[in-house]
Amino acid sequence: MRITLAAVGRFRRDSLRSLYDDYAARIAWSLEVKEVVARKPVEGEALKAEEGELLLAAVPGGATLVALDAGGKTLSSEAFAERLRAWRDTGVQDLAFVVGGADGLADDVLRRADLKLSLGAMTWPHMLVRVLLAEQLYRAQAILSGHPYHR
Repeated sequence: MRITLAAVGRFRRDSLRSLYDDYAARIAWSLEVKEVVARKPVEGEALKAEEGELLLAAVPGGATLVALDAGGKTLSSEAFAERLRAWRDTGVQDLAFVVGGADGLADDVLRRADLKLSLGAMTWPHMLVRVLLAEQLYRAQAILSGHPYHR
């Protein structure tokens, strides 16, 4: 299974990039990050719409799409691992996670999503969400393989 993480913005802090890279290197699945940046000087809904177009363009055609959204479903680490197992075992070849900018995701992205996933009730900086997602992907892999990382 190939995993794409399409996200708005670029890492600006080496510490966050380093932490993300550490978890990403542990993941056995193919993981590719595609960073998108809106080029037009727009704000609000127009910015979300442009970011949404860029995010959807960065996702492989036919991919199962997971939108990280505050209003999404919360899953335990075990339930997240089971969801990944189900996708893998049913032949999903491309899985894509999308992380919006500071204003969230465009409605078009949310409508296209096969799953809207929340990382909890707290608000997280969108750059930190990448790190949290990479850690949860690694944790899910550990759960599925019986590795003691998840205790």
